[in-house]
Parts: sequence; structure tokens; C-alpha cells
Amino acid sequence: MKFMLALAILSLANIAHAFPTAPFDALKTTIDHSEKSMADDYDFEGIIKLNNCSGSLIRFAGQPMTSKAIVLTNGHCYSKGMFGGMLQPNEVVYNKAQARDMKIFDKAMKLFPVKATKVLYATMTNTDIALYELSESYESILSKYKIESFTLDSVRPFEGTSIDIVSGFWDRGYSCEIDAFIFNLKEGDWMFTDSIRYTNGCATVGGTSGSPIIARGTRSVIAINNTANENGKSCAVNNPCEITQDGKVTVLKDKKYGQQTYNIYSCLRPDFNIDLSMAGCVLPKPRS
Repeated sequence: MKFMLALAILSLANIAHAFPTAPFDALKTTIDHSEKSMADDYDFEGIIKLNNCSGSLIRFAGQPMTSKAIVLTNGHCYSKGMFGGMLQPNEVVYNKAQARDMKIFDKAMKLFPVKATKVLYATMTNTDIALYELSESYESILSKYKIESFTLDSVRPFEGTSIDIVSGFWDRGYSCEIDAFIFNLKEGDWMFTDSIRYTNGCATVGGTSGSPIIARGTRSVIAINNTANENGKSCAVNNPCEITQDGKVTVLKDKKYGQQTYNIYSCLRPDFNIDLSMAGCVLPKPRS
């Protein structure tokens, strides 16, 4: 009985908002589906539903349709196994075989199964991203399910950009603007750099982790949703603090944040494989 209870608690703890350690507020949250939650309000084609998070089917600019498809989500949504915990600061996963079942939405919000076979890259250092390679190509997914990928933008977004954040976990979306860029965002032992803060319209909740940040009116993913200050605490898990370049610490309760993704291109070879040894690659690298 105690073992089964532990498994049940562990399952609940996988519902991630900032990190998977704050599930109960997420479960108590009432989702207002009357606002904007259907396919005619948000673009769900290519949105991913994970068991603990959200994600998106992304394709690099110019990448062939015959390439194996890629899913973008948060590094804290990466599964290390039942008792593996989250990625630690300075921990990087790179080209690791791993099977993971996922579901993908079409335009009408119908779900179809897809399977990841490899983690191309995952980290929670400086940023909070994971890239999974699927067993099928973009061409195959389009042919079978009539689902096209989003394009991952290669340019740093701008303050004031109108955005949509679309969650596969909750089957709903949020609309707002980019409010500001944060020099350092500290959450527990983790530090994120050049983070995005949203205006109040994007009231994301637990389970929206990994949702793509989409430039409104486009199919372009410009960043990824990952955390929020839930209780007004300072620099704690689920309560990140903002730190300026000169070290000033600010706590903004209820503010929501995302991470940049354009910098993935700094490590992308002409054959669209991620190469952390490339000159100019800014993604954190595995420690030798």
C-alpha cells in the first residue's frame, strides 16, 4: 500500500509548471476554457501533449521534410526515469537514446500517437530546453496525420512582441506580449540567462511547461514557456527571482517567464545536426 501511494504521489509530481515539485497548486487550479481554448482561437497543429508537460513539433529553417522530426519542450520535462529526478545545474544530456511516448494535435485538436527515440539535447543550465528526435520524419507525420511542424525562429525576439502560448497538456492557449528580458533568473539551484517575462495576459499554470511561445499570427516558435513566481518567495523553486547585471534582486509574484530558443542555431551544422563543438556554439556542454 505504501509503495502504491508513493507511486501515486510521484505520478502527481510529474505535472510540471515551473518544476515538477509544485503539482498540487496546479491540480487545484481551475482552467477557464470559456476564454480561449478551442482550435478556432489558437493554432494547435503540431502542439505536443506529454504526460507531465507540453511541447511542440518544430523544424529548423530550411531543414528537409525527410529529416526525423523534432519535439521541443523544457529540460525540466525531460524524464530521467521513475526515480531519476531533474537535471542538475551544469548537467547536459546529448545524443542519448531514449524511448518516450507522446501525442500530437492536428488542426481540429484530434490527438495522434508519436514516439521519441532519442534526446538530441537537454539542459536546465542558462536555459531550460529539451529536444527529442521522433521515430518518424516530418514528411511521414504530414502524410499520415496532415500535421505540419512549426518553424523554430533563428532571431532573438523583441520586447513588445505579441505572443500566443499554447499548452498541449491543458488543451488551451494564452495571449499576451513580451514584457521584458531578464539578465538572470534564479530558481532554486538553477540560473537562466536572458529570460523572457510576459505581460499579465499569459496566466500560465502547472502543466504549461514546455509550451511554445509563438509570434501571434505566425507558425514561428520564438521561445519556450518554463516558469512562474507562484507565491512571492525569493529565488526558490517555483518562485524565481530576477537579478540584474549589477546584482540587484527583484521578486515579482505571479509573473511568468520563458526561455530563448534562437541560440540553438549557434550549434547547428549545415546538415541540421546539433554539434556542441562548433565554433560559436553557446549551448552549455557536457562536463568531461
